[in-house]
Amino acid sequence: MSWNLKGAIAQAGDLAGLVGLNHKHFIIKLVPGAEFQTHRGVIKHDQIIGLPWGSKILSHNNSPFIVLQPSLADVIRQIKRTTQILYPKDIGYILLRLGVGPGMRVLEAGTGSGALTTALAFAVGNEGRVFTYEVREEMSLLARKNLERLGLQDRVEFNLRDIKDGFNETGVDAAFLDVQNPYDYMPQIRAALKPGGFFGTLVPTANQVVRLLEALRLQQFAFVDICELIMRFYKADADHFRPTDRMVAHTGYLIFARPVNISTGPGEDTQLLEALEGDE
Repeated sequence: MSWNLKGAIAQAGDLAGLVGLNHKHFIIKLVPGAEFQTHRGVIKHDQIIGLPWGSKILSHNNSPFIVLQPSLADVIRQIKRTTQILYPKDIGYILLRLGVGPGMRVLEAGTGSGALTTALAFAVGNEGRVFTYEVREEMSLLARKNLERLGLQDRVEFNLRDIKDGFNETGVDAAFLDVQNPYDYMPQIRAALKPGGFFGTLVPTANQVVRLLEALRLQQFAFVDICELIMRFYKADADHFRPTDRMVAHTGYLIFARPVNISTGPGEDTQLLEALEGDE
């Protein structure tokens, strides 16, 4: 595996983060004898291999860099992509709300460039499994390459198909949809999830949220939560502490729900579902 967060020393095969002036960040795979060229000079991989993480190195023209282990957020920000991806501010909350952890079986569609796939594969561990679906072949291939770069591909099953035809899996622990019209696939999600499993999705507009709420009720999903996450960074300057000039604001509405079985009578079903639509 090339992405190793264990150990205190940089080793051949590890992914290394190089942070230069103005926090310019590069991620490279350490290969003995190789070189990495930047606009601030050439860095030999052999300069890094064997060093403690957090060490300073100099390029051939004496530009300084700090060598760090890249975090999951670093890797996702630098993932090769051709379309918009989910960002760490949303991914972290998604993992917590879906309860994703070692050994879990998690369903995802669509794969896109593999940002969320990467986080899911990282979280489920060697004993877990991620089943990801994508209808565009070029995107599926790109995601596979991104996962292979990190050594996480063995935790993921890539499926190239339209999810309107349903999923191969049943009884999965959690499912997340990152597709344009998730409300059209709720019967398929219901059939794939285990009873009481975790469901989540993200949509950019309010009218999509309304359509999804209707679809969730039809498929007996309860405990529905809707939120958006807004992140603001601050300048880490003791003398001029204030918000940074830019912030990551609305990226989409996150919706979470749980499938339930409450078939006790038509009238009672409706009343109970209405009572359980949110937990606030």
